[in-house]
Amino acid sequence: MGALFGYYAAADDEDAVRAVVREDGQPMATGYDSFIVKGVDPVVELLPAEVLVTGRTADAIEADPRHAHLVGMVDGGEVASLSLTDSFRDSLARFDRKQLGEVARGWSASGVFDAQSHLSGLTGFLEDLAALAERATVRGHRLYCWISM
Repeated sequence: MGALFGYYAAADDEDAVRAVVREDGQPMATGYDSFIVKGVDPVVELLPAEVLVTGRTADAIEADPRHAHLVGMVDGGEVASLSLTDSFRDSLARFDRKQLGEVARGWSASGVFDAQSHLSGLTGFLEDLAALAERATVRGHRLYCWISM
């Protein structure tokens, strides 16, 4: 089946943990603003998109304490939740949606995806993430990604 990635917004790290460490029996991120994808991991594959959207270098992003910061884990690592940087959230929230296709084009050429990656799928992902970032910014929330193996 492969890994699933759930991008979501939460008030803070403690709230983000509650999205994945469920004591109510509900699926992960139930009740949170979120969407699920396959094949876009927040550590390696999302990095080139963040470089293109924020204008920050990959080194600067990787040095950011919010980049891929582990906020929670379930079942010995079967599910992990990581934070995304606030600068990415803020830049995406303000980003001109009409330019996301260009970002997707540059992202697809970055070498993190195989030749089968579809430009329309990457553009759609960026549109969903930008909309999530905009809503999170309005609410004062941060962005996270849970990963289920």
